[in-house]
Amino acid sequence: MAASFRWILQLHKDVPKAARFYSEGLDLTINVCTLRWAELQSGPLKLALMHSPNDQPVHKDYSSLLSFTVTDINSAVTKLMTLGAELDGPIKYEVHGKVAAMRGIDGHVLGLYEPA
Repeated sequence: MAASFRWILQLHKDVPKAARFYSEGLDLTINVCTLRWAELQSGPLKLALMHSPNDQPVHKDYSSLLSFTVTDINSAVTKLMTLGAELDGPIKYEVHGKVAAMRGIDGHVLGLYEPA
């Protein structure tokens, strides 16, 4: 039997803040949210957020990369920046669509893609 994908896991200093970031910034549905654990739904995929103990810092240079397709990249960038994200370079206008790289809270990298 082949393995099946369960979730993408990220470590965060403040799990409820991170859950709010993804829920309000990218409209993911929060299934569960506690101080130490959250699960958010994006179609058939789940994003799991787990509390990172103080003695195990989250590293900005070694982060997961989450890629999302959005309908309006400018709106998504604006919402995410309002919630604490930073644009990591300019929005790029490629032949196939617009792309942007962002650093979310705790330094996780987000890729945004708006098809042409």
